Amino acid sequence: MPATMHRNWVSALLLGSALGLSQPALAQDTQPADAAPSAAPAPAAVAEQASVVRSITIRGAERLEPETVRSYVGLSAGDSYDRNRLDRALKDLYATELFADVTIRDRQGELVVDVRENPVVNRIVLEGNKRVKDEKFKDEIKLAPRQIFTRSKARADVARILELYRRQGRFAAAVEPKIVQLDQNRVDVVFEIDEGPKSKVRRINIVGNTKFSDGDLRGEMATKEAKWYKFFTSNDTYDPDRSAYDQQKLRQFYLTEGYADFRVVSSVAELTPDRKDFIITYVVEEGERYKFGEVDLESQIRDIKEDNFKRMLPMKQGDWYNAKQIEDTVTSLSESVGLLGYAFADINPRFNRDKEKREMGVTFVINETPRVYVERVEINGNTITKDHVIRREFRLAEGDAFNSFRVKRSRDRIQSLGYFQENLEIQQKQGSGPDKVILETNLQEQATGELQVSAGYSSLENFLVNLSIRQRNFRGMGQELRASVNWSKYSQSVELGFTEPYLFGRNLALGGDIFRRDYNSFRFLGNGDRDTTYEQSTTGFQIRTGFPITEFWSASFRYGLSYDDVSLDERTFYTNGVCDPLRAGRFLCDAVGKRTTSSIGYSIAYDTRNNAIRPSAGHRFMVSQDIAGVGGSVQYVRSRLNADKYWRLFGSGFILNLGLEAGYIFGWGGDNIRLTDRFFLGEPRMRGFDIRGIGPRVIRKQYVPNSSDPSNPDLFTLSDDGRQRQDDSIGGETYYQVRAEVQIPLSAGAAEMGLRPSVFVDVGALWNTNFNPATDLQDIRQIPTGGVTSGGDPEFTPGFKEFYFGDTWKPRVAVGFGINWNSPFGPFRIDIAKALVKQEGDDTKLFQFNVGTQF
Repeated sequence: MPATMHRNWVSALLLGSALGLSQPALAQDTQPADAAPSAAPAPAAVAEQASVVRSITIRGAERLEPETVRSYVGLSAGDSYDRNRLDRALKDLYATELFADVTIRDRQGELVVDVRENPVVNRIVLEGNKRVKDEKFKDEIKLAPRQIFTRSKARADVARILELYRRQGRFAAAVEPKIVQLDQNRVDVVFEIDEGPKSKVRRINIVGNTKFSDGDLRGEMATKEAKWYKFFTSNDTYDPDRSAYDQQKLRQFYLTEGYADFRVVSSVAELTPDRKDFIITYVVEEGERYKFGEVDLESQIRDIKEDNFKRMLPMKQGDWYNAKQIEDTVTSLSESVGLLGYAFADINPRFNRDKEKREMGVTFVINETPRVYVERVEINGNTITKDHVIRREFRLAEGDAFNSFRVKRSRDRIQSLGYFQENLEIQQKQGSGPDKVILETNLQEQATGELQVSAGYSSLENFLVNLSIRQRNFRGMGQELRASVNWSKYSQSVELGFTEPYLFGRNLALGGDIFRRDYNSFRFLGNGDRDTTYEQSTTGFQIRTGFPITEFWSASFRYGLSYDDVSLDERTFYTNGVCDPLRAGRFLCDAVGKRTTSSIGYSIAYDTRNNAIRPSAGHRFMVSQDIAGVGGSVQYVRSRLNADKYWRLFGSGFILNLGLEAGYIFGWGGDNIRLTDRFFLGEPRMRGFDIRGIGPRVIRKQYVPNSSDPSNPDLFTLSDDGRQRQDDSIGGETYYQVRAEVQIPLSAGAAEMGLRPSVFVDVGALWNTNFNPATDLQDIRQIPTGGVTSGGDPEFTPGFKEFYFGDTWKPRVAVGFGINWNSPFGPFRIDIAKALVKQEGDDTKLFQFNVGTQF
């Protein structure tokens, strides 16, 4: 029976008119125009008879061979067929996704198959994507050049692109795929993207809460309502995963407050009509508040005595129920049991709920588990750092009894190297037996080499240039190699240094430095300018060594030799080739000269910080002394004390640091402490005060003649003009400084930028010199110029009077806030501090910033 079947499946359900294809249709062709009219169709009740294939002709194939198309038809000459068999052949051809249109015509057993092949993708084009770079789409778009284009593939790519934008919080994004027809049946596939704005959380509604306000509950959530003033946060964008996390946060909060029956009934996120924002609604059931009932502990391990561990239970019967307290207790018990060698301690809290009394009894059960030994220490991910550099930081080795404290200590020591990612963890995995554990550390190395070529501006030294190279993990051996050249208006230096932390494989550090430093000191003038005073050139070297005494105690020793040359500008401060106290001041004249300093020193430190680079817990205490006079021409003993304590406040990202620093220096063998060896205090260590703004200082005020008799020195008066004064800081031999600083956490995006804001309080003082105001201060009304007047009398110029301020132990206090930024130009810090308590003569400063130096 002659029949023709025709279907067009590829069309515009997805791409519409862009493909230029007709709508799907299934039609029966008529006979050819020159054929005789066919007989009337048989009644439906008459069964259709099968025909035999006489030939199969393929038309329209361009890239495909006709034999290939015939193989997809599934029929060959001599096969019998009917309408159902032709229908199946048509479906098989479309199933290959090679064809945009297929028609099978039946001419009395001569089958003619007309095909139109799907186009080949020439290229993929993205338009309109600004927030998401093209590289981000590589893994999402499956269509690729030289692939066969199909509607289903394009539809799947659109869905994946939209999902990518949804993961970034852009639920209003739209994608329209289009094709551009080319010659040779090729097409360019164009995805036109309208990214739309980020979908913010406009409002968070909570229904069913009576015990706590909406504001209290919103404060517990990670998701925040969008506000115009929130610049550095991404938590106000809608994220379904974050919404699920917020439900857990709500439950955790209520369980912490004693509401053991609390549950979130439903959570619905509705997109606003403008498709820009979401409104999230939580329906909650708070339930009743419980107290702790009987609290007990059971141990099934013979070595663990129940009475000893019961003292660790913080909750008591009658206290409000707190699920977080139970979780912390399980963690504390696990760590304590781990100290005894039980790595996989199984500690389960068993609950006994009494709804009538609203009490929750809890029994902590320490289940039987074998003592565990370290079978193997595995280190993965280190491609540069040698294994032994990492292994020597482990406090456990193969065969040792497991100890959870030593595992934690190992993690802290590896983290403190600064070679690997933050929040590094050492995983405990089951070994080959129940009494064996594998300690696995998966590392992600980060750059340890630093090449810095930078220029900047400092409120202290004006323009500065820094060229430095430093490798903290030289050759992957943990060695440190550094070289630097620095130049600014007041200082220039060249330094080279090397440190070997483990000499000959032993826990003994050895290092050395050689340096040349040129420093131009200055004093402040009343008009805010600076006047260069003495110039100091120092050339020398230092050799140092260090070793641990115990796990937390360490000691170091050093020897240094330096040559100093302190000089003054002879044209400004000299008279007849000799330093003139009238011009320079006695304290500057005493500092002039060439001296050699040969010193030995030691330091003893106690350090339990969890991270030496960016600590958040632990403390550090160090005392050090340097004794000059082992040869050389300078003799002194300089002592210093440093202490720091870190806490993580409220279990959050806020970190409190309390620090103490103090120093004392005295001469021996008849030597006084010279100006260049004293301590100085001010910017940047003591914020809120200018450079050298605290401590003993000599202020020189000028005399001015009386207008009634300019030649009479008895009538001279001190000038009140601040521009006619000089301010010289002369340092001190004793100082202390106390600081309290709280680091404020920011969003993940701001943290990735290296921003770390903080608020602080600085307290300190500097005092004690060998300066004697009674004999060393000068009060001279007239200074001879060396010339004569027209009358032949000696010529004079008005003199000055010196005042001595700041030599007191009384504290100075400043409060303020600042921010650290690891910028592309180097470490950058801004501080705004207000001096609340100061002493007469102190120089204050509200704003300071530094580029290229780290406070």
